[in-house]
Amino acid sequence: MTSAVVVLVALAVLGLLAGAHLYLWRRFVRDVTAPGSPWRRVGAVAAVVLPLTSVGALVAGRSGVPFAVEQALAWPGYLWLACLLYLLLALLAGELVRWVAARTPWGVRRRTATATGPAPQPPAPAEAAPVGAATGTTDAAGTVGTADAAGTAGTVTAAVTGGGTPYGATAAAPSPTDAAPHGTDRAADRDPEATAGPRTGSAPQPEGAGSLTVPLSAPLPGRRVFLARTLAVTAATVGLGTTAAGAWSVLNGPTLKKLTVPLAKLGRRAHGYRIAVVSDIHLGPTLGRAHTRRIVETINRTQPDLITIVGDLADGTVADLGPAAEPLRELRSRHGAYFVTGNHEYFGDAHAWLDHLRELGVHPLENARRELPGFDLAGVNDIQGEDQGEGPDYAKALGDRDTARPVVLMAHQPVMVHEAVEHGVDLQLSGHTHGGQLWPGPYLAALANPTVAGLDRYGDTQLYVTRGAGAWGPPVRVGAESDITVVTLASGD
Repeated sequence: MTSAVVVLVALAVLGLLAGAHLYLWRRFVRDVTAPGSPWRRVGAVAAVVLPLTSVGALVAGRSGVPFAVEQALAWPGYLWLACLLYLLLALLAGELVRWVAARTPWGVRRRTATATGPAPQPPAPAEAAPVGAATGTTDAAGTVGTADAAGTAGTVTAAVTGGGTPYGATAAAPSPTDAAPHGTDRAADRDPEATAGPRTGSAPQPEGAGSLTVPLSAPLPGRRVFLARTLAVTAATVGLGTTAAGAWSVLNGPTLKKLTVPLAKLGRRAHGYRIAVVSDIHLGPTLGRAHTRRIVETINRTQPDLITIVGDLADGTVADLGPAAEPLRELRSRHGAYFVTGNHEYFGDAHAWLDHLRELGVHPLENARRELPGFDLAGVNDIQGEDQGEGPDYAKALGDRDTARPVVLMAHQPVMVHEAVEHGVDLQLSGHTHGGQLWPGPYLAALANPTVAGLDRYGDTQLYVTRGAGAWGPPVRVGAESDITVVTLASGD
């Protein structure tokens, strides 16, 4: 990958992070806090510090910083990345709910009922003041009429926006000729129904003026804030709760799975042979010695005949993580423990790790094969090793063998099964996918792997993919529980 491509990818990632955090700030801070409040200031600081911590965690492992600094950045930085994912998913689900609710009949009725009510009625007609009388003012629900001593017409201001004169506009009062002389008995005073014209001192009353309707271009402010806070609290509860449960799943150790795989060539002598399969332990700044010890104890309790470690042991150097791998020395089985490289071994010094594993009593299979009772065990290097001239060599690992004997192949990536089919492999054991690790990760993992987790068949070759025992990046798993699998071989189909 060229430097230009690396820079473009880095800029794209940073742009996505910035956009995601801006969206979170709007929904969790701006929409629910008052300007200038302490909570808004805290939210603004968090919106800057948290993404910087995550970026620091991502680059620290390859920047040569002290391992203690890497650990200090890893826990908050990686955990926040998982929180970010599930907070975004929860907020997007909330946006959909809000959009649907605003368009349901209940939502429409609710908003209309809140903004509609009885309109103020105009004042009752009054006797016209005699010429020269003092100015009279009537004020009822915002309707004001005035007349000066000379009989000059005043103004009438209508507060009813649903009909008549718009809010804030003025309408001319009746002319002096419309007022009856002092002492004159008007027919309109005796019988209001007798005249069809508007009454003196009152605004016209068009049809529909009995209700006050406010335009509903946006929800009322109080309701809008309440809805924003409800969605924020719900999204925070779902997002943070999901991340916490996923972290507990990893830190509590992998679950134990059991699987029986029949092999057509397997003789009766090897029937019931038990292989412990573990992959993707991923020792690093968040998963250390205690994580390895839990894995070793789980495997030893099963009393397997053979232990296979299918790549991606560590994310770091032997100098930093050698002590974390030390419990592997305590692995126990009848025929030993074997290891093949994964892609992460080649991100660092793969040879240093292979030498260290030999010191711990684990046997690396570098494009090699061993004869075991009833079958052959083979292992090939990971595809990532091709960049260093150390890729998989199937001919070396599988050539010149007795094809009447079944062969079990250790290969880190499931995609390597296509070569395994061509070389007559009976069973391939793989990892790499983590089962997707973080939902909806399984759907993305399926785009690059023929099998994400579990047992599948490709021609005459069976492929088993474990979800792995650790986690890469965030020490969190959601929808893809970590596991160690005991595969029991059975003779016959």
